[in-house]
Amino acid sequence: MSRAEAVRKVSPLWTFGLFRSELLTTFRRWRTLALLGVLAAVPVLVGVAVRIETGDGSSAGGGGGPAFISQVTNNGLFLVFTALAATLPFFLPMAVGVVAGDALAGEASAGTLRYLLVAPAGRSRLLLTKYATVMAFCLVATLVVALSALTVGAVLFPLGDLTTISGTRISFTEGLARALLIALVVAVSLIGVAALGLFVSTLTSSGIAAMATTVGLLITVQILDQIPQLHALHPYLFSHYWLSFADLMREPVHWDDLTKNLGLQAVYAAVFGSAAWARFTAKDITA
Repeated sequence: MSRAEAVRKVSPLWTFGLFRSELLTTFRRWRTLALLGVLAAVPVLVGVAVRIETGDGSSAGGGGGPAFISQVTNNGLFLVFTALAATLPFFLPMAVGVVAGDALAGEASAGTLRYLLVAPAGRSRLLLTKYATVMAFCLVATLVVALSALTVGAVLFPLGDLTTISGTRISFTEGLARALLIALVVAVSLIGVAALGLFVSTLTSSGIAAMATTVGLLITVQILDQIPQLHALHPYLFSHYWLSFADLMREPVHWDDLTKNLGLQAVYAAVFGSAAWARFTAKDITA
């Protein structure tokens, strides 16, 4: 049987096994565990800081800081929204950029990429599996932040019904459901960074170079998004609508910026995912 026939005969079960193997490999790395540990620590630091600041009865935030921070003392559930707002501009995308940048370049640097391609997976299937693994990390990383914040918020602050940005009251159960929905939206907001990092990973055989380049591009885009003179460019930057998840805490929900964010992420995923496929399928694998 030829290699082409072998690729065609790869069963879905074998593909699932490859995906499972990639997940286990990714989440067993000390670097991945360290990144998740840092992400889990951010809500703890924010919660403790708010608790110390409000120990004398004053309100938190003083008009500054991440969104929702002034509401944390009234309801610990707001720490989930605050932690996601605090980590989304840098910590979460940086972690995703590191994992995505290392996805293929790390294998090439370690000399294992050729061995992965020996199996009847095909380059396209391997690339798709790598991207699916990075997207799984996006979800896990976001949920780690949210669960850590929810735990700290429950320990340090009261829980109960909460007031939306629009001023209406919703039950704690509905607030919890919205927190989960916000976490999912934040995870999806990172798929553009994941595709960009995977594309960068196809350009080099150095995992460190790929990770550094991805994080550098992330920082550059964040800087560009803060320059008022470039306002015409801002709507096209993948980070511009990231904080639109706050609109899920309005009553009724404002969908305009949310849909723009999700559409923009889909465009980035399609463009850089296609570029990664074109590059990887034509690349001469020597390591």
